[in-house]
Amino acid sequence: MSVPTIHEWKNLGQTVELLGHNIFYIDTAETHKSVVVLIHGFPTSSWDWSKVWPILSKSYRLICMDMLGFGYSDKPKHHHYTMMEQADLHEALFEYLQLEQFVVLAHDYGDSVAQELLARQNQGYGIGHWQAVCLLNGGLFPETHRARFIQKLLISPFGPIVNRFVNKRRFQRSLKAIFGRKTKPRANELDSFWYLVQYGGGDKLFYKLINYMTERKIHRERWLNALKDSKVPIALLNGSQDPVSGAHMVARYQELLGPPAMLVALPLIGHYPQVEAPEEIAQHFLAFIKPLYRSGNVVNYTVLDIPEPFS
Repeated sequence: MSVPTIHEWKNLGQTVELLGHNIFYIDTAETHKSVVVLIHGFPTSSWDWSKVWPILSKSYRLICMDMLGFGYSDKPKHHHYTMMEQADLHEALFEYLQLEQFVVLAHDYGDSVAQELLARQNQGYGIGHWQAVCLLNGGLFPETHRARFIQKLLISPFGPIVNRFVNKRRFQRSLKAIFGRKTKPRANELDSFWYLVQYGGGDKLFYKLINYMTERKIHRERWLNALKDSKVPIALLNGSQDPVSGAHMVARYQELLGPPAMLVALPLIGHYPQVEAPEEIAQHFLAFIKPLYRSGNVVNYTVLDIPEPFS
């Protein structure tokens, strides 16, 4: 399977009504395989996973969705978007697909959604049974999130006005800036990212979706404790050149929580590791979750030989 284009990506999926919204999702539906759920970031979509998809799908049943306001899912104009609702939508999808146990792979905005879902798991009322979680670059701690200037403008009282001036050129320039110096997206990739953002009017919603920055501050302790109290192993694969959540975020993670079960710092990679270095990310992710399975059975992680942290 080659890397799917944005149009091929759409053809791989379907739409289901969840909590009153039409949500686009993809499920490889190979029920004999163990499940990996992938949660995308802001401001893009589930297509962010397209480069690792062909690699991971060889061994695992993969499931992802475009969150509300993103990609091919509904983008209601008069709506108060929250990550709590995004977590609810994910759990609605888990129920719809009757998922029992799975591993989670998340990035950026999706990390915060994963933190909320993990908090629910820790407290015993989350949907399904998590086996492990792997986090890519994201604002796990609001104090380490170095918001871009445009993000600060969008979350300000002038956000609705600023949003009117966001166009393809400005969006692509801003996106390129958070990639690694030697791993910038190609022109056709930038065009695809923009297409998915503006699809259904999503380019008019930045100032609404950006509210996640406030939510991270409000729920800091809950989402920090989600990681601290996790009953499943955590991996952190992080691009160090990311100006938003790079090496400084990893340092804060270790300061607050100690090293995760697996820590991989990618010195030449920026904010989108799964796009910039898909083979490497897939390799590390597979190394992380492989010990979870022996002859098709889940093994309690406390007795697993989890790989040592990478330097």
